[in-house]
Amino acid sequence: MGAPTSSLPAPDTLPGLLLTLTALAGEFSTSLVHRLPGSDSYKEAAVKRLKREKLLRTYYHDGLRGLRLTATAKRLLLSARPDLFSGIFSGSTVTNTPKYTVPHRLRLHRMAEVLVTMMQARVPSFPWEKSAVFQPEPPPAGFCASLPAYYSSREVKEIGPQSSKIRGSRATGVLLTESGIFVVYNTAASKTKWEYKAELRMKALLQIEICQRRLSAQYADLPVNAVVFGQGLEPLEHLMGPGDRASRNYFVLDGSFDHFYYLTSDHHGEVMLRLLWDNSLKSDLDTILSEDLLPWDRQCPVEHDALDAAGTPVLFGYLGDMPRIRRFDTALELHERSGILICFDFQEAALRRSCGRRVQFQCIDFDAFEGSVCHIT
Repeated sequence: MGAPTSSLPAPDTLPGLLLTLTALAGEFSTSLVHRLPGSDSYKEAAVKRLKREKLLRTYYHDGLRGLRLTATAKRLLLSARPDLFSGIFSGSTVTNTPKYTVPHRLRLHRMAEVLVTMMQARVPSFPWEKSAVFQPEPPPAGFCASLPAYYSSREVKEIGPQSSKIRGSRATGVLLTESGIFVVYNTAASKTKWEYKAELRMKALLQIEICQRRLSAQYADLPVNAVVFGQGLEPLEHLMGPGDRASRNYFVLDGSFDHFYYLTSDHHGEVMLRLLWDNSLKSDLDTILSEDLLPWDRQCPVEHDALDAAGTPVLFGYLGDMPRIRRFDTALELHERSGILICFDFQEAALRRSCGRRVQFQCIDFDAFEGSVCHIT
C-alpha cells in the first residue's frame, strides 16, 4: 500500500491541477478526468499516482463515482498555501466536508463540470486568479475587475447577508465578461427543476450589487443574461419545447433573461464559451458570416443580424441563444416569411427539431472554424 506522501506535486503539473480542482469542487467526478490536458495514459497514471500517495481516494455509491481529497492532501495543501486553501478547508463547507446524498453529490459534480469548461475556455476561475468582487465589504468606488472571470455560487454567497435572498437558486456561479454578466447553470443530462423566484432574485442581486454598487464603472449599462450547460443537445430541445410544470423550463423562454445561451459540456461548449466572452473572436466569425450579406435593416419586423440578397432575414444562432432563436422563429410564422438560421453543424439536427418549417439552416463546419479562426486546443 505504501506510506502517505510528505510532499505535493507541483501545481503546474496535471496531478497538481487535479488536486486543486478536487479541492475547489469538494468531489470531482471521475468522468471529467478525460477533459483535462494530456494523453489518456498520462491522466490515468496521474490518478493512480495520487491514490498511491494517499492524496486522492475514490468514493463510489448509488452509481456515482467521484474523487475526494484525503485528510493528508488537505493538510499538505493547507500547510503549503494557507492563503489559498484556508477558506476552502475551514468549517463545515461543502468543499471541506462534502455530503453523501445523491442530490448533493450531483450538485458538486455539476459545479466541477462548469469549472473544467471555464478553465479550458481560458476563463480565470480559481479564487487566486481573479479580482475579489463578492466579499462582504464592497471594493472602492471606481474599481474595475479583471475580465473575464468566473465565480462559483459558493464565492457569490460570500457577499454577506444578501446571499439569503438567492437560497435555492440552481445557478452554479456567475461569469463576468466585457459584454455583460451571465448567471451560469448546468442541467447536465437531467431536467433541472428551475426555482423561478430564486433565479429572479439572483438576477436582481447582480443588478444591484454588481451593476450599481460594486462594479458600476464596468456594468452600469450592461445586461444580466444567462448560460446553461448540458450534456449533448437533448436538453436544448427540452428547454426550447413547451412549458413543463414539473421542471418549469418555461422559465428559459419567458423573458426573465433576454438572452439565455445553451452550451454543451464538452469541447464544443469550450469553444462556444470562448466565443461568448471573447468579443474579438466573435467579431471575426461574424465578419466572415456577413460576407455577401446585406446589413441589418431596422424596418424588418423579424429579429435578425443580416439579410441575404433576396431580403431574407438571417440570424446568427451559433451561440444557442434560445430566447432569440424562439423570437426569430415566432416572428417568421407571424409574418409568414422564411428566414435563415446560421449554426454550427453539430447543432443543426436539434435546432431543426426545435424550430418551425419557415426556418432554413446554413451550417458552419465546426472543425474548419476551429482550425482557421479559433485556436483553443
